[in-house]
Amino acid sequence: MARLTMQQAVVGGIAEEMRRDHDVFIMGLDIGRFGGPLSSCKGLWEEFGPQRVIDTPISEGGIVGLGVGAALMGKRPIVDIMFLEYLGLVLQQLGCDAGAMHYYSDGKARVPLVVRAKYGVGPYHGHAYDYHAWVAHVPGVKVAIPSNARDAKGMIKAAIRDDNPVLFLEHMGLYHGAREEIPDGDVVTPLGQAAVAREGDAVTLVAIGAMVRRALQAAEMLAADGVQAEVIDLRTIVPLDKEAVLRSVAKTGRLVVAGESVRFCGSAGEVAAIVAEEGFRSLKAPIERIGMPSVPIPFARNLEKMLVPDEETIAAAARRTLAA
Repeated sequence: MARLTMQQAVVGGIAEEMRRDHDVFIMGLDIGRFGGPLSSCKGLWEEFGPQRVIDTPISEGGIVGLGVGAALMGKRPIVDIMFLEYLGLVLQQLGCDAGAMHYYSDGKARVPLVVRAKYGVGPYHGHAYDYHAWVAHVPGVKVAIPSNARDAKGMIKAAIRDDNPVLFLEHMGLYHGAREEIPDGDVVTPLGQAAVAREGDAVTLVAIGAMVRRALQAAEMLAADGVQAEVIDLRTIVPLDKEAVLRSVAKTGRLVVAGESVRFCGSAGEVAAIVAEEGFRSLKAPIERIGMPSVPIPFARNLEKMLVPDEETIAAAARRTLAA
């Protein structure tokens, strides 16, 4: 066992896959000697050298396009675009090209490409936007968002081995946070499987990324009132483990969905819609959906924090469902 931060866990998972498979390589801005923004590639250049850890020009569309081509030729590239707010620069290559090639080729072509990006309101100013819903809407692209270091290592390994393009998101509020014990060996966390982060029978709290931690804190607050909340960590948005959500709602009869992206047209709405369509008879109260307002994220720390739903917001939503 090793005690690692999320940053160390992700880099460790990448290093293991690069040792296991020489077709795996990584490219991006400042990922060589510099080690990547927030040390996102620390130590990789020293071990694998500039042939497999490739510093690129500032051209996100160019490097993702190169990644698509390399994947089509049998390689397993990882592209680090630094921050998720640069996603708009690669939507053509990631969405229209990478996500569609398997369909266009009648199943003959594969694009095993991982695009890494950091996001989220945390200890760092700027680059916080959560735009994962842009890609979740694109057929053929998977979206993975770990909430802890253990899952982060297992999920990056699964993403690299996947034959489909994967957008892999790393929350900056979790990146250099608490260390977790992570088992040695080849531990892979399958994409598309949610986790029950806390069991309960009164209300279901569904969350992703850093919002899982806040949902767990909300569950502790509710427990002080004698309410046992169940917390579901989706782990991946695409594919979405709707069965895990429906099982939980069938047990509790109540649902709160919390996310850090803009509430309007966000993935939290998709979870709510699935339950409304397929689990309506289990519901004892209206669904509560929590997200960010439709405004740009401010740079000032105090204003930034005002926008992000916290554990009190989640607990209050849960109490509303219990009172309904």
